[in-house]
Amino acid sequence: MRFRDSDVVFADGSKGQNLEIPSANPLNYFHVVSRSASLPRLTIDGKLFLPGNDQRKRNGKWPLVMVVPGSLGVAPSHLAHAEALVADGFASFVLDSFGARDVTSTVANQTQFSFASSAYDVLAAWKVLARHPLIDASRIGAQGHSRGGSAVMTAATRRFADAVVGKSAGLNSVLAAYPWCGHQFLDPGVGDSEIRVIMGDADEWCSPMQVQGHCQAIRLSGGKVTMRLISGAQHSFDRGTAIVDIPDASVSPAAPTIYLANDGGFIHPLRDASDPALTDRDLMVYALKAGYGRKGARIGSRDGDAELFKSDMLTFWQRALGAG
Repeated sequence: MRFRDSDVVFADGSKGQNLEIPSANPLNYFHVVSRSASLPRLTIDGKLFLPGNDQRKRNGKWPLVMVVPGSLGVAPSHLAHAEALVADGFASFVLDSFGARDVTSTVANQTQFSFASSAYDVLAAWKVLARHPLIDASRIGAQGHSRGGSAVMTAATRRFADAVVGKSAGLNSVLAAYPWCGHQFLDPGVGDSEIRVIMGDADEWCSPMQVQGHCQAIRLSGGKVTMRLISGAQHSFDRGTAIVDIPDASVSPAAPTIYLANDGGFIHPLRDASDPALTDRDLMVYALKAGYGRKGARIGSRDGDAELFKSDMLTFWQRALGAG
């Protein structure tokens, strides 16, 4: 069953309202940045939850946090985060990039649709939410997990965002939970968006070193970014479920970073110039042939991990999106 077809009601009575999002299926980042007129269009969806209190309202509008799931799609933990945010006075929107594409999981194959598509979905949702009469467009943030973390970091990057929503428009702030940072623009500037990253140092899916490098690049370009590394924490340490091995997970955390030119074209690690025709699959095949790929990786929480994440999450959004 698709997420849109489920009824989700939080303990405070907040019921998810389905919103349709006009989005696209770009082949790669170049398709978005330099060839947007030819993007194949599709409509995705998600659920909007509004608070039952007005503590963070400003001029009759709520701040909003978009929750962007990772490779397993919308999970109970994502809804739990949305519920915690709503209870704290934020509106929340849970984005479903999978249902409309007839995808259930990208764990074994991340190339079923492009990472550029994931980031595009975030900004497409921003455009719809920014027009909502009860949402403060100046106080919309995005919280992404794993593949969703990659999506929100790209969505905050001005080289990408300017092409989708226009100069200076877009996300107020971003919380990227254990993101994959294998794709990075040579110009990583995020403008005025504040970036927060949190991940475990025992992550087997994504490289903490690669994420640190991305954060430092943003910092050196003038961006506001912080990163918290949690000792011994695994990937998806916020799930609140026991640590388990996912045997069909296809990961390559030690593979070289793939950089993106200003026009959005991938720069192959073995070449100097960008190539607009390169796709995610081309670069992942390269990583596998070079010996970086492997199967199997763990996800899950130790005692206290989920509570630690929730505390960090709420503290960040309270500061970034401000009081009512």
